[in-house]
Amino acid sequence: MTHARSWGVQAEYHDAAGRLVVAPAESVAAVRAALGGDDPDPPAPLFLHPGDTLDHPLELVTEDGRSLLVEGTVGADVPLGYHAANTPGGPRHLVVSPRRCHLPEGLCLGGWAVQVYSGRSAASWGIGDLADLRSFGEWAAARGARFTLVNPLNAAVVTPPVEPSPYLPTSRRWRNPLYLRVEEVPGATLPGADLERAAAAGRALNGDRRIDRDAVAAIKLDALRRIAAAAPLPEGFAAWRAAQGEDLERFATFSVIAADHGADFRAWPAELQASDGAAAAAVRVGAAAAVEFHAWLQWLLEQQLAHAAAALPLVTDLPIGVDPGGADVWADPGLFARDFSVGVPPDEFNTLGQDWAQPPWNPSQLRARGYAPLVAVLRAGFAHAMGLRVDHVMGLFRLFWIPAGADPRTGVYVRYPAAEMLDILALESDRAGAVVVGEDLGTVEPAVREEMAARQMLGSVLLYFTDADPSAFPRRALSTVTTHDLPTVAGLWSGADTAEVRSIGVPVNDAALAEVRARVARVAADGGDGDSVATVIVNAHRALAASPSMLVAAALEDAAACVERPNVPGTTAELRPNWSQALPLPLEQVLASPLAERLAQALRRDQPGSACAAVDGAGQG
Repeated sequence: MTHARSWGVQAEYHDAAGRLVVAPAESVAAVRAALGGDDPDPPAPLFLHPGDTLDHPLELVTEDGRSLLVEGTVGADVPLGYHAANTPGGPRHLVVSPRRCHLPEGLCLGGWAVQVYSGRSAASWGIGDLADLRSFGEWAAARGARFTLVNPLNAAVVTPPVEPSPYLPTSRRWRNPLYLRVEEVPGATLPGADLERAAAAGRALNGDRRIDRDAVAAIKLDALRRIAAAAPLPEGFAAWRAAQGEDLERFATFSVIAADHGADFRAWPAELQASDGAAAAAVRVGAAAAVEFHAWLQWLLEQQLAHAAAALPLVTDLPIGVDPGGADVWADPGLFARDFSVGVPPDEFNTLGQDWAQPPWNPSQLRARGYAPLVAVLRAGFAHAMGLRVDHVMGLFRLFWIPAGADPRTGVYVRYPAAEMLDILALESDRAGAVVVGEDLGTVEPAVREEMAARQMLGSVLLYFTDADPSAFPRRALSTVTTHDLPTVAGLWSGADTAEVRSIGVPVNDAALAEVRARVARVAADGGDGDSVATVIVNAHRALAASPSMLVAAALEDAAACVERPNVPGTTAELRPNWSQALPLPLEQVLASPLAERLAQALRRDQPGSACAAVDGAGQG
């Protein structure tokens, strides 16, 4: 068996309609070459689980430095974690995984899905921030909510033009400084900070419903630099920075260079394109204060995110990939198959397929490194979270690789070492004490859902897409009415979403929309006043909260009766401001509305007779 075949390059596959598709031979050859051709496979880490039986004794050194001889069965004396095994062929990475993700018994919670950038308050500087998230959490927790699902908070390059999509970050390891509340930064009250004019300019941006991230970045970064100049470094920062190691230093260095040369390192001077080159090292030394500033911003984000999570537990969101010209690829280019991007083949709704412009991880490199990059990304996602939503969970099993610049129809599926990656996911979930939700909407192989169930991962259920009554929804699920890519309830019920989509030239599937509206009507409309937008919103979520699903959530847009969805797939910034529309009213006004109050009560799952009433002390995990 050749190396490429061992990674599951699929020369043919079945499309969404069940038709057999043969991938172009040249695409298959290019993918196999990227995976190493016929080179030998890198040594794979060993994976064990409690209760496994060993064929022969195994000497290992645990991650805390203890020597251990394991014979017979993997017992309780063998700790979960990342160890080193002494084998006849030499040292090997050894992962001892619980196999299953963390999942508390009796989990049954109601919560919210929040696009943090859009939920801005009167105190915001043009964009919703982590203090707004904390304020929302306090309001929601007081009304019985138990979690908030947030959009990805991963880093964007804060050099114009700032990328608006939270699903196309420059890094999945670090966070976006635009989410900082400047006034809560240590040192903000010092005279040298002089924030009064900056705050006024930032709040003036709230007058435009469209979020101007370029303007937000200019105002916030200027204010933060003045605070940094006026205040001593906070206690604990130096130790935290040192603990983050090389990953943080490279990200901070990238941020400094990007401020001068732009967000895409592929357009930088050639000598700066190598993160381990002499020119990048010279930046670290010559611009040490600027590098320190960007590291400090990440420390601030860590603190403010922790405060927001303390108000209401968070379920964070892990995007499928990163910007091909961004910080993660610059820092570790060998980890990525840079001559390809991830996408999906054609289906009945996207007849040309989709190219997401994100380079895939090279599974050969990922395994050769003992999955350390995956561990780092998961730990960042689990930080301060009671749960992690894995966007496009199929990416843990297989990804559709499209040659750079080619038609998506020329793509090839590549299977990933799913069992090993899921063992890592289970171990990190266990360590974080956090649940895992897999976004498994659309066309998903049955084996994927079977594996998710075996791993104690929750699936995703949408009322919009499901003919079943909510009372028959699966228990191991995060159930919602809609998602950020689909119409809000108000947009669907009023027809405003359809009108907007048509106005920008995007095809509308009227038959499918009629089915969606009928599904909502079955559980939410009762004739007469029951057909009003507000009552349909409340009734739909009341039905959802009565379902057996472990987690249910309402979108904050629905509390505002917002008719615009966050994102219309397949459109550009010239057609529509995706990921860039604030709620129609300031956050505090939305939360003071009768609709928000009614919706919060509908989501409660701790009332007598509710789906959770029989659960003794339903926990947060």
